[in-house]
Amino acid sequence: MKVLVPVKRVIDYNVKARVKADQSGVDLANVKMSMNPFDEIAVEEAVRLKEGKEHHAAGTASEIVALSIGPSQAQETLRTALAMGADRAILIETGDDLEPLAVAKLMAAVVKEENPDLVLMGKQSIDGDNNAVGQMLAALLDWPQATFASRLEVKDGEAHVTREIDGGLQTLAVKLPAVVTTDLRLNTPRYASLPNIMKAKKKPIDVKAPGDYGTDTGARLKVLKVTEPPKRQAGIKVADAAELISKLKTAGVL
Repeated sequence: MKVLVPVKRVIDYNVKARVKADQSGVDLANVKMSMNPFDEIAVEEAVRLKEGKEHHAAGTASEIVALSIGPSQAQETLRTALAMGADRAILIETGDDLEPLAVAKLMAAVVKEENPDLVLMGKQSIDGDNNAVGQMLAALLDWPQATFASRLEVKDGEAHVTREIDGGLQTLAVKLPAVVTTDLRLNTPRYASLPNIMKAKKKPIDVKAPGDYGTDTGARLKVLKVTEPPKRQAGIKVADAAELISKLKTAGVL
């Protein structure tokens, strides 16, 4: 079974994002970049499918292909995926910040070329927070989808996905090929060992361009401005519980 794992290069989750002075976007100059955390979880799960760890049978996955769409520096992100256990990687190199639909179209083109049995990807990226590419990809491919996976089991040509919903847990069975997006509780990603980091340097990364796939990646949206959230206003102190209740009533809370 071949597994395709899309990964994105984003601002490291420990870094506080800064808005550009002209409000045209987020300032990425001299900022630490890392693999999107949800994508890291997807890579880990794909490797477990191959290794047979947790509740997966050994050799459930035979090949793991990592895919990234972004600048040339995204090769570093792909090397991280390769060091974690992916077999090879594809980079669709572009300097444009593509919208979710454009990303989904390019991924769909790669899927048709690679013919994976499973696309395993993060539920969203922590920069745009759109939570849209997985769903759009499934729609374009006309494949079943299971989102927000907190447990995944692949057997008998199906993916059994447990997902958290408001009322508890929901388990879905989707026939392969399918698109599955990962949530935080699915696993804890491993740290790549030094020997695997060295081996990853020799694994192939196939660099492509959006034009190679003949898809329309034109923008449909226009960013008017990007601003930081308003600073939180200072609270007030009350003398006693009676004053607190009075103010809550005035504010319409009670």
